[in-house]
This record gives sequence, C-alpha cells and structure tokens, in this order.
Amino acid sequence: MILTITLVLISVGSLLVLLYAARGQSAPFRKLDDMVHELRPVDLAAFRNLMDPEEEKFLQGNLSPADFRVLQGERLRAAVDYVSVTRRNAAVLLRMGEAAARSENAEIVLSGRRLMYNAYRLRLYAPLVIAMLLLRVVLPNARFSPRRLLEQYQSLSSAASLVARVQYPTYAARLSAVL
Repeated sequence: MILTITLVLISVGSLLVLLYAARGQSAPFRKLDDMVHELRPVDLAAFRNLMDPEEEKFLQGNLSPADFRVLQGERLRAAVDYVSVTRRNAAVLLRMGEAAARSENAEIVLSGRRLMYNAYRLRLYAPLVIAMLLLRVVLPNARFSPRRLLEQYQSLSSAASLVARVQYPTYAARLSAVL
C-alpha cells in the first residue's frame, strides 16, 4: 500500500514538473517590445557545428586525446547553453502564441496555436537534450545528437515569424532577426 501511494505521489509530482517545464514563465507581456527584448539570439549554424559528428571526428583525428577531451567538454557545455537559450525563447514565444490564440481573426488564432504547440514541444524536449549533452561530458563515448531540437527550433521560429507577419507586421523583421 505504501509503495502504491509513493508511486502515485511520484507520478503526480513528475507530471507537475513536466507541466511547469513546458509552461515556463506565464506572465503575459505588456507590449510586444517587451517580448522581443526578452528573446535571445541563437546562432543555429554555430550550434549545428558544435553537434556535427564529422566535425567531432575531424577534431578527434587532429588533436591529442587529452586536448580533444578538453575541447569536446567545452563544445558540449556551449551546446547546453544554446539549448537553454532555445528553451527560454520557447517560453517567450509560448506567451506570444497565447496572445495570438485569443485574437478575433481565425488565421491569427490558428497560427498562434501552431506557435504554442511548437513551443510546448521544444520546452518538453530541451531538458532531455540537456541531460544527454551533460551525460556526454561525463561519458564521452556516448553518442547522441540533438538534431531534432534544431529542427524543432527552426519550426518554432517559422511559426513565430508567421504570427508576427499576421498579427504584428511592424515587428516581423525584428523578431525574425532575433530568432
């Protein structure tokens, strides 16, 4: 009986943690300017380079094992930073999607919901990617590439750009430049 209660409590607690992680900061932004200033730029080309297996093989072949371990640890920590920024941006864009979903315009509502869906997916997936990257710091031979996160962030950026073009046309270029 105690085991059952413990498992139920752990399950409920885990669900609450996942919901909190997906939701992020839920305070609505007052102005779109505030939201744009909260976003942090993400250099997807640099992130891709950090996660490129061919680049890793090249470095491994051209560096001493000790130098490679040090450099690979730095590269993985930089990748964790990138994932953290994408997760934070997803929280901001989630709020933008929520605002768009309350619009009177059906096209804006649809694009807002799509943005929310993409933001939720990325927010749920990012902690797993961070855990896997940190695992690779400890176990360098573990193989894992967060390509799916990159694809999700690109999808999120596209959805945010669509919402911005439809609902906030004057901010569309600024938003796209940040993402």
